[in-house]
Amino acid sequence: MARRHLAAQERTTVPQLLHVDSSADLHSSTSRELTARFAAEWSSSGAEYSVVRRDLHTSPLPHIPTNELHWAPRLRTPGRPVPVEADALQRELIEELIGADVVVIGAPMYNWSIPSTLKAGIDYIHVPGITTTFDAVTEPLAGKPVIVVTSRGDQYGPGTPDELIDHQIPPLQQVLGVALGMDVTFVRAELTLASRVPAMASWVDTSQSNKATAQHEVVDLARQFAKHFG
Repeated sequence: MARRHLAAQERTTVPQLLHVDSSADLHSSTSRELTARFAAEWSSSGAEYSVVRRDLHTSPLPHIPTNELHWAPRLRTPGRPVPVEADALQRELIEELIGADVVVIGAPMYNWSIPSTLKAGIDYIHVPGITTTFDAVTEPLAGKPVIVVTSRGDQYGPGTPDELIDHQIPPLQQVLGVALGMDVTFVRAELTLASRVPAMASWVDTSQSNKATAQHEVVDLARQFAKHFG
């Protein structure tokens, strides 16, 4: 797999992973299992491989209180106040993202889209004039690797009947890959409801195979990035 960012990415003294989860399932979540496996493999590379954890479900972010947070301070509308705590939270989240060498995000499909908790986080970090270019070149996240683990109850890949109602992967590719310029890799685990929904019983074996493939993918990716940033 080509990694256009690897040659240009600056190394840090302590390789850092930002591990983000958003699933509301704290017991049997596929996305949580896969992101945890990625983080464990990353950590196993050595004591210096640090992990910053952010769980958007157990510690949800407040929705942005004003649309002015969509803009860098210099681009905000004069006379429209931004709550100090919201401004500080936005800076914290952006600095946390910029400070990571690698990001892994658990993004399950909820109602053909992503959890509202994850969307709330995206609203804080996609900021013209800070994290994406507007009136000047601002691309602090360009080329940063982000592995997005997507879990879906049915099949939504290319060529499937439900391909056009996948509002999970395309928006994430748009905001993370196109707008922020990050190097996005999607790890897909599909048919996760096969063992729970009787009508999908014939897909259980395929579901298990898909999950096993995803498990291998996250381990391989964690090893690749750990080796690069070590």
